[in-house]
Amino acid sequence: MTFRRVWLGLILVFIAACSSSQTGIESTPAEQERIRLPMGFIPNVQYAPFYMALEKGYFAENGIDIEFDYSYETDGVTLVGAEDLQFALVSGEQVLLARAQGLPVVYVYGWWQDYPVGIAAKVSEKILSPDDLAGKRIGLPGLFGANYIGLRALLNEADLNEDDVILDSIGFNQVEALATDQEQAVVIYTNNEPVQLAALGYEIDLVRVADYLQLASNGLITNEATIADNPDLVRRMTQAITRGLVDVLADPDHAFEVSKKYVENLDQADQDIQREVLDASIEFWKAEQLGFTAPQAWENMQAILLDMGLLSEALDLKQAYTNEFIN
Repeated sequence: MTFRRVWLGLILVFIAACSSSQTGIESTPAEQERIRLPMGFIPNVQYAPFYMALEKGYFAENGIDIEFDYSYETDGVTLVGAEDLQFALVSGEQVLLARAQGLPVVYVYGWWQDYPVGIAAKVSEKILSPDDLAGKRIGLPGLFGANYIGLRALLNEADLNEDDVILDSIGFNQVEALATDQEQAVVIYTNNEPVQLAALGYEIDLVRVADYLQLASNGLITNEATIADNPDLVRRMTQAITRGLVDVLADPDHAFEVSKKYVENLDQADQDIQREVLDASIEFWKAEQLGFTAPQAWENMQAILLDMGLLSEALDLKQAYTNEFIN
């Protein structure tokens, strides 16, 4: 009887070890660390990897009790830079702008592989390349954020400056502004507004930043103190995100259903449009190595910010990002 108990115990230990190995987690931490994660936007199907990671318990298995906070992107950068929070989701330019102001934030996970900003115009405007923007009236949320950076990147490609176009601050009203011919072109996220415009029956042309220039895009940041004092937390955070992302890439249908639990009224919205937004977003997340951020993307981003005058001098980019924590 004793031998059978010992043998059974060994079997159970072996099964547990195999299970841990398959999930990529050596052990489940005994205590859960509370993490409030600023997302930078409203609840949206574009956060499906995070919803999936929460739904399947990947954060919990990594000792993380996650809370999604849909604060403004700049708020998240400030809080992480001040060491009030450990993490936030932000776009690449925010990292360099923050470090220029002395905030020790570090980009640790490249969630989006390409910069998703672009310019949309009705086909009648014949805007097919950055050169065609000269003299056009262009609407954008304002002279801030990724939309503005993306616009300037495209203008630079055509050796144009802001004086060569007419810029209108229209808020996040790009679809209506283009549909009603308030603007000849609008700056958009290419995985979102083009889907909505197509659903309304408009034929549009897209000029995508990613087709001309690689820029550091949306990802996860932390701060230097967290990396120095608790690198294991950073690693566990990126592991959970990666597992959620892998599941979304493998089964977008299930990811969309899971998102309905976290995005209010998603199940009442136009299902076809929102599913297309998810599918378009997934194309930006695919990579040979999930989470990797390319050094050239940061070089290009810094060059754009220097040209815009948003940076007064070049930064040490090796301090601004790292691939140390990706799986």
